[in-house]
Amino acid sequence: MVKPTIPKPAPGPGSYNSIAAQYARAKAIKDAEDAAKVAAKEGKGVREKSPLERLNDRKKARFLREWVWVLGAFVWFFFIHATGLYFFTRGFLLTRLVLDEKSSCAQPPIALSKHFKGEATIEGGCWHPKTFDKAVVVIIDALRYDFTVPLEKSKEEQAFHNALPFLYETAISQPQNAFLLPFIADPPTTTLQRLKGLTTGTLPTFMDAGSNFAGTAIEEDNLLIQLRDVGKRIAHLGDDTWTALFPGYFEEGISRAYDSFNVWDLHTLDNGVLEHIMPLLQDEEKKAQWDVMIAHFLGVDHAGHRYGPNHPAMTAKLQQMDLVIRDIVNALDDDTLLVIMGDHGMDTKGDHGGESDDEVEAALWMYSKKGIFGRTDPYYITPPATAKIRPVNQIDLVPTLSLLLGLPIPYNNLGKPIEEAFAGKEGNAWQNLAAVARMAAAGTKRYHAAYYTARGIDEVTTEGSPSALWDIAERVFAKPMKDDLLTEAYDAFSAYQTETLRICRGLWARFDVGSMALGIGILLSGVVTLLLYANDNAEDGAAVEDPELDRAEQQLELDNFAKGIDTLDEDETTSRSLVRGALIGSGLGAAAGPTVWVMNGGSSLVDFGLAVVAVAGLLGVLYQEVRRRMQISNPLPTTFWGWLAVTFTVSQSIGFASNSYTIWEDSILLFFISTFGIATAIYSLRLEKASERTLAVYHSLCFVALGWFASFSKLCREEQMPYCRSTYYASATSSTSAPWQLAIPFVIAVFLPSIIKSYYDTSRSYEGFAPIWIGWAFRIGLTLSAVFWTLDAADDGEWFPDYPPGLLKNIRVPLAQIVFAMAIGAGTTVFGYAPPCVSIRTAANPSPNAQPSNTTVTVLGFANAHGSRYLLLVINILLCILMVQKPMGAGALALMTWQTLSLLEILDLTSLTSSPIGPVVLALLGSFHFFKTGHQATLSAIQWESAFIPMHTVRYPYAPILIALNSFGAQIIAAAAVPLVVLWKQHPKRKGLLRAVVSALAWHLAYYAVVSAATTMWAGHLRRHLMLYRIFSPKFMTAALAVLVVDVVGIFVALLGVRYNTLSVGDVFGWG
Repeated sequence: MVKPTIPKPAPGPGSYNSIAAQYARAKAIKDAEDAAKVAAKEGKGVREKSPLERLNDRKKARFLREWVWVLGAFVWFFFIHATGLYFFTRGFLLTRLVLDEKSSCAQPPIALSKHFKGEATIEGGCWHPKTFDKAVVVIIDALRYDFTVPLEKSKEEQAFHNALPFLYETAISQPQNAFLLPFIADPPTTTLQRLKGLTTGTLPTFMDAGSNFAGTAIEEDNLLIQLRDVGKRIAHLGDDTWTALFPGYFEEGISRAYDSFNVWDLHTLDNGVLEHIMPLLQDEEKKAQWDVMIAHFLGVDHAGHRYGPNHPAMTAKLQQMDLVIRDIVNALDDDTLLVIMGDHGMDTKGDHGGESDDEVEAALWMYSKKGIFGRTDPYYITPPATAKIRPVNQIDLVPTLSLLLGLPIPYNNLGKPIEEAFAGKEGNAWQNLAAVARMAAAGTKRYHAAYYTARGIDEVTTEGSPSALWDIAERVFAKPMKDDLLTEAYDAFSAYQTETLRICRGLWARFDVGSMALGIGILLSGVVTLLLYANDNAEDGAAVEDPELDRAEQQLELDNFAKGIDTLDEDETTSRSLVRGALIGSGLGAAAGPTVWVMNGGSSLVDFGLAVVAVAGLLGVLYQEVRRRMQISNPLPTTFWGWLAVTFTVSQSIGFASNSYTIWEDSILLFFISTFGIATAIYSLRLEKASERTLAVYHSLCFVALGWFASFSKLCREEQMPYCRSTYYASATSSTSAPWQLAIPFVIAVFLPSIIKSYYDTSRSYEGFAPIWIGWAFRIGLTLSAVFWTLDAADDGEWFPDYPPGLLKNIRVPLAQIVFAMAIGAGTTVFGYAPPCVSIRTAANPSPNAQPSNTTVTVLGFANAHGSRYLLLVINILLCILMVQKPMGAGALALMTWQTLSLLEILDLTSLTSSPIGPVVLALLGSFHFFKTGHQATLSAIQWESAFIPMHTVRYPYAPILIALNSFGAQIIAAAAVPLVVLWKQHPKRKGLLRAVVSALAWHLAYYAVVSAATTMWAGHLRRHLMLYRIFSPKFMTAALAVLVVDVVGIFVALLGVRYNTLSVGDVFGWG
């Protein structure tokens, strides 16, 4: 019988094979019988695995199988979040396709019905004889229709009644010179969106509304483009929103724009307009410098926001506007058209933004000294008593002004000419009314056809459709031109436009409350299932560290396995149950779906399928939870730290219903972070060991101090002024770094690797590949990043004017590419194949009496084998994100890294690794440092230039990924670090690590899911709020993107990282 060979330890430190050899040697001594069988078969060239090896293989296979179920669970959560957000967004942020075509003076959409002198020229009129050479357009912001008409006897008088009588009185006394009508706005009733509708003639959507108060230039065809193209000069006074929408359109010498945001200031802007408007009307020299003047007053709107409409301040403002209009009328000449209008109304509190009657019912008054206006019915001379009688749409102003000024109607226009402007003095100019209605309808038809073609939609031709109505109108118009037939033709073309507008309005400019409710329901149900999943996989407390007990359990497990008793059938997590419930529910829903789909009239198949799969899957998971649980357990936390985690999450989610809370979110997050640090410092005083107590207090205070130090980096949003000072850039008006800030990346390169090393040293884990990667590769990458930003500043500041253009960019772009190659290429490869950060030290212990000496084997890094290796992956991610951050942002993320390491030490020392407080605080850190890296929940804060850091031009999909790394870098780092809450300072044989990681990742994701669901609900609930598109909607979009980013990072970084990390440690040390 051959004596079994027992492996011997290899001498010297750093031998990873020797760890496995020592492990096998110790077990081989205890299993002599099995070794004999192995030796017997070795002679035949076949080696049978020992029970220990087979048990390890079984554990490894179990881990891999369980990991697949975990992956499936988090993929399903991603699907639920994406589906819920999709349905809410589908009903909230509606979109439309903007066509680039523009109307031309020489090319009307249909042949002229009657020729006239100077047709197709700006002198005579492009598509209709020109009536006016000049126009004055006055916008009284938030001028509600009932502000302009007398009080009805049955109603109680309020402050705004009878304060602006001139418009109503003139319309009655001079019906050929003036008319007053309700002017109905399409929601959203915010100034920027209304100005888009008033100039383009189309319906702005909520995707347009996302940039409400930081407007971007209008590129589609509009009135001002047409004016500019024919050489007309435009003067502008008042609200600076116009200059944002139409940059470069206005005459510089005579135009004056004023800040529009300060709703507490009722007079500054209005007084500025008054100072300049009368000289432009009365001074002959200045009068010759403009053709169209736009004056936008804001005092009425601000009085409403500050006091509400029923307040003496509103009375004073309306009376002031009444006097202003009288003065303007007196200064007009016969060739100038005057238009007075409100862009929207206001509700009973003075707010606007939604679609209530008070918000959409504005007023329109047109005046001319020529006396060309008329009514088709004498009863119409008296303006409507309410806005429900004879209203006109705001988009109707576009074709009306275009034809009166002899301009082409903008290509995307959906409005129709206002009847009173073309009916003639006697109100019987039916040929003119039919001609202008036909021309506007033809333009709408042209746009409608182009839009359908671009979208790939087949036009409906059934009875009552726009196509059928157009055919009817054309047939009537082709008949002999008699008054009754012309009236019929005018009505037919008007019916065509009304139906077309109804279809487009239904598509573009309405909240789909049903879709929004479905999305919110899916998100809330997803939060419930996620919390149940996290709670099911949570440990009851910290694991008991008893080496003797661990060895006894392992020996018992090995003995049972050798006897054929398998104790590994039970799932480690509840992932299999969750995925199975989701699949069964989705399958049953898909089976029943076709019947329900047909019964509902065959709506969008994709949307219906998504809804069925999501809802049925949620029901399946919840059913599995109810079935699996024998009794309903208390879902509330049972510890102080659990309640603190809930308090942080819930209080923040509730707070997002307040605009001031949302504006100052970064300060509130700092308060939460500081609260946690102080609480752990106090809690640490209860620790028994003085060394642990001292360390825990130190790290707690360090955690707080680093947060306050990071708060120095700020990019203030407009609403925070003047109580905030931006420090992220060189100044509040700059987008480049200050010279002193360029030193920050170099400081990071010097100190950050050393700080990380100090945390490795606490567990003797700075071994193996850690010194090479952290001490050299990571430091080199940080240095290259620092050089990059120095070259970037040199290029922006033209430090070297003699250098050829583009030279510095050609140098720095390859530097950025090298950094990404190091982090993604080399770093990922190293993490995938590198052994744990441990090394072996052997020492001979001399024995007396000439006995053979004993050998002591020390495994350095053993106590942190999991955490020290996984941290290498986080460092790789960190290097990528630091590369796309500007110097102040990089400094903030370096402090966040330091805070995260201190947090890990705090959780380990206070035995809170199984509590939800760790993952939630990591989420708070990610949210806090989102603001510290120069971001806000506004579109204007997006740092688009980050897409060009490693590239010369935009490339997809890399550009969006780079912008995401820049924008959500802090959240990405926090999500990637979540497994460290469990893995940090855990020995290789620790049981239940995957289960603990699953729970931690679920708690972390639950924070973002709750915030996303809350901001979604508040955005839907406050859809009529003034600040919806400035504060609540951008916050909703930011939270939605954040939860999806964390989902993706959790799947592709955290879970994959844990998989490779566990396999590496298990292959060396065996499986626990």
